[in-house]
Amino acid sequence: MDTIKDIARKANVSVTTVSKVINNYEDISTATREKVMKIIDETNFRPNANARSLITNKSHAIGIFFKDHYNSGLQHPFFRSIIYGLEQKFCDAGYDLVLFSSKWGDNYRYLEKCRYRQVDGAILMGMPRSDKSLDDLVKSNIPTVFVDLDIIGKNATYVISDNIQGAEMAVEHLYDLGHRRIAMIMGEKMTKPAQDRLLGYQQSLNKYNLEYKQDWIVEGEFSEDGGYSSMEKILKMEKKPTAIFCQGDEIAIGAIKAIKDNNLSVPGDFSIIGFDDIEISSYIDPGLTTIHQNKFEMGLKAAELLLRIANNPRKSYSPAIMPVSLVERDSCRKIN
Repeated sequence: MDTIKDIARKANVSVTTVSKVINNYEDISTATREKVMKIIDETNFRPNANARSLITNKSHAIGIFFKDHYNSGLQHPFFRSIIYGLEQKFCDAGYDLVLFSSKWGDNYRYLEKCRYRQVDGAILMGMPRSDKSLDDLVKSNIPTVFVDLDIIGKNATYVISDNIQGAEMAVEHLYDLGHRRIAMIMGEKMTKPAQDRLLGYQQSLNKYNLEYKQDWIVEGEFSEDGGYSSMEKILKMEKKPTAIFCQGDEIAIGAIKAIKDNNLSVPGDFSIIGFDDIEISSYIDPGLTTIHQNKFEMGLKAAELLLRIANNPRKSYSPAIMPVSLVERDSCRKIN
């Protein structure tokens, strides 16, 4: 069985060059890469994981951290789709994924976990920016990419959807349908998506000279329970909106349930628009009009950025702002 030294000899290059080709380093010419890969294919070479680790000082494992308030794990509809994207990109590049437990104590240390498991990089999703233990990781030499959290460091960047534009799309759609009294149910206020979606909502109200009422901004959680309880508050208002922009699809599903439980209808009494386009949004009754985030592509992009940082840590990498789109279904109606 050929070794990495045999591949280097046959290609007339150094062992280091073969290692860089195997690990997708960017500082290898196309001609050299093609020559080495041709010999690897011809010999059906498969690098030994332990030997490769000794040569490259890499484990070829990536740590995945994600957290939501309900500790729903891989059942979470947003994170699950992103993880599928991460898995495809990393596996194609020869990396395994290490999924860290989401049931953490108050003294959780990301950097310690990464070093203990010897991962080559980390992807983090759902952490509050107030989490102080993130600072140690960002200041370290471990390549890190955040999802939905705008943190940049010497070896760190982030991927996020264009939440401001998405919120503007939602309000514009309701405005075009004739709605002038548009409320919003927020997710967790301190998260980056919630803040950006609030900003987009406010900017659109200002653009269309619509009434801004603080009472119509109801703070909740990114969950069905949060949407249900927030909608109950709106139903008790003396002056009610005709449409509600929900900052997440799970919020919208909870809001629709609250409306139905009060013998009202969607979109007959209230038009509802969500954000995320999770799978169930097309199956509920009525089908949910929403802002689509390409969660799988977010996973691919996060993995791509992490591999680029890992293979060329001397460069700085700009964050990736992913486009969003409007998906029209049946939860909004035109009014006069």
